[in-house]
Amino acid sequence: MSLVQRAIGTLIHRTYTAIRRAGAISTASPAGYRFRHLGEGATIAFPPGAIFGEAWIEIGDHTLIGERVSISCGMNPDLDLGPDSILRIGRACSIGRGSHIVAHQSIDIGDDVFTGPYVYITDQNHVYDDPDVPIGRQWPRNSPVSIGSGSWLGAGAIILPGTTLGRQCVVAGGAVVRGEFPDHSVVAGVPARRVRGYSPKLGWHTPLPVDAAP
Repeated sequence: MSLVQRAIGTLIHRTYTAIRRAGAISTASPAGYRFRHLGEGATIAFPPGAIFGEAWIEIGDHTLIGERVSISCGMNPDLDLGPDSILRIGRACSIGRGSHIVAHQSIDIGDDVFTGPYVYITDQNHVYDDPDVPIGRQWPRNSPVSIGSGSWLGAGAIILPGTTLGRQCVVAGGAVVRGEFPDHSVVAGVPARRVRGYSPKLGWHTPLPVDAAP
């Protein structure tokens, strides 16, 4: 590689690094003021994904939202979604690049929640009640989602409406999760089920199937 090529490469990398720093959204940037709350030290990396409904989004201190992460409230921008926040992400979380968090009614993500890349979390799903109407034209159905503090969601996991994950839960990569899971659950599969649990008496253990429980 010639000196000229090296110089050009160095310039490109330095320029892109400067662009990423300047384009990141934080409390110091004008875009940060649009959020209901954007905590101290919180950052949304550049380039971001689709972001709208900021007035109904709360993000805690020192949370990092990765590149190309979409976070939104409502069907489209400029809707009035009422007086209360809809999407709440706690402090010291890390949301992996390319993930989508789409809120319409209520999504709560606790503190210290980490996700891999390309995780999808939503509180709204399409319905197919009327067999004569295209599914995309039927009014969707909402159900709140809650993800407990200290949890880890593996790459490509999908969290569907109506899901409640307790504290310190693990969701395996690619799992499709719906339902309620207690603290310290390991959840895996399509559809996801609880494959490990923890109790002070048994430690980490494989839970009995529901139909085999005494």
